[in-house]
Amino acid sequence: MSVEVIRTNVLAGTPHGFLGRRGGVSTGIVAGLNVGTGSTDQPEAIAENRKRAVEAVLPAAQLATVYQVHSGDAVVVQSPWPHDQRPKADAMATDRPGILLGILTADCAPVLLADAEAGVVGAAHAGWRGALAGVTDSAIAAMESLGARRERIAAAIGPCIGQASYEVDEAFRQRFVEADETNDRFFATVAGQRPHFDLEAYVASRLAAAGLASVEPLGLDTYADADRFFSYRRATHNREPDYGRQISLIGLA
Repeated sequence: MSVEVIRTNVLAGTPHGFLGRRGGVSTGIVAGLNVGTGSTDQPEAIAENRKRAVEAVLPAAQLATVYQVHSGDAVVVQSPWPHDQRPKADAMATDRPGILLGILTADCAPVLLADAEAGVVGAAHAGWRGALAGVTDSAIAAMESLGARRERIAAAIGPCIGQASYEVDEAFRQRFVEADETNDRFFATVAGQRPHFDLEAYVASRLAAAGLASVEPLGLDTYADADRFFSYRRATHNREPDYGRQISLIGLA
């Protein structure tokens, strides 16, 4: 099976792709295109999967990733860091051709951004903590430091946990409502059940509020599609001892 690359209209013309689990060499509960070095997968399999991912999006490019910590922080990438020297951050921006920015997820929202006119791209890992902390705003600011203009930036939100799958507690909801009372619109509550959070819609609203040119949510639920995507919450609910991570990529040719 070949690597599945999910592309978007708003980023057409910029090398990019949201990848799932199809087309990799890993086996067992992380079967497929697992790229997570934090998993118990074989290092050789992870390396091969990362190689395949890069070749599917921008052949011969250098892959740049960060040590993701669910923060609101972004960094500018001039060249990839050695794996053990990656900065702790959750968003990146670059204007250097031949570099692929890579965001790893397993339910959190991957966000890819581009100002094609300026030749600047960005990527963000938006879990609920990072999204609330403004990780997408930090990504945009990092892009602007390289010459991008937000009114020209297009963004796409890739596969992430869908609202129907994302049950949370009332304390979780209160965090968002206390930050902005209008955030209550991102929670659906059915009588007798806990709230369900729409992470994708929240991230999209943050991007739109930042004044971007266009925002495209893909509407793909990682939890609900086990054949196509890895999911931390699904693995937890199934009491599995490990879970895979998928990668989302964007770069400049």
